[in-house]
Amino acid sequence: MSVAAAGESIWVLGIIAWYVIRFPFERRAKRVRVVSSRRSGNEAVGLASALVGLAVIPGFYVATGVPRALDHPAHIWAVIVGAVVFFSAMWVFRRTHKELGRNWSITLEIREKHKLISGGPYAFVRHPMYTSFMLMGIGQAFLIPNWFAGLAGLLGFAILFFLRVDKEERMMMEIFGAEYGDYMQRTKRLIPYLY
Repeated sequence: MSVAAAGESIWVLGIIAWYVIRFPFERRAKRVRVVSSRRSGNEAVGLASALVGLAVIPGFYVATGVPRALDHPAHIWAVIVGAVVFFSAMWVFRRTHKELGRNWSITLEIREKHKLISGGPYAFVRHPMYTSFMLMGIGQAFLIPNWFAGLAGLLGFAILFFLRVDKEERMMMEIFGAEYGDYMQRTKRLIPYLY
């Protein structure tokens, strides 16, 4: 197996892991009543961008090799770094889902008996789900030796993050008030201790 094929195979395994982690939470969430929803066109664009950048474009590249003109040499060190970062993303993704439990939603929603979560990865950053997507994008850039498909994940994540995070924080302030304000004072948005 070539180094490029190894990186692509690890990416495919990571995407399978992403789905396996997400599926049971998605099923359970459908059983909990939504009391407030902030769905919007911007949010739909952000979610679609993340999906296209983190799954569709790299998946198409892995399946077809298109656009081959933007390939670059694959290196074993890059595959190792990419694997560590991508599977770190899956660890954060899993922990985030476990902490959220019945509060989890793919869109900006408040569910019945919603609580402010501040344990696990939420003790360090307010948006660890976005942190996991950012790490997926970084891992993808190292695993897929193509400038377009490799970097598409970071672009998709960035579009989602910047279209959604301010709106999400405003919603949390409206729902949790001073409790969320205090939480914001002791945590960062995305990267522990930095941002």
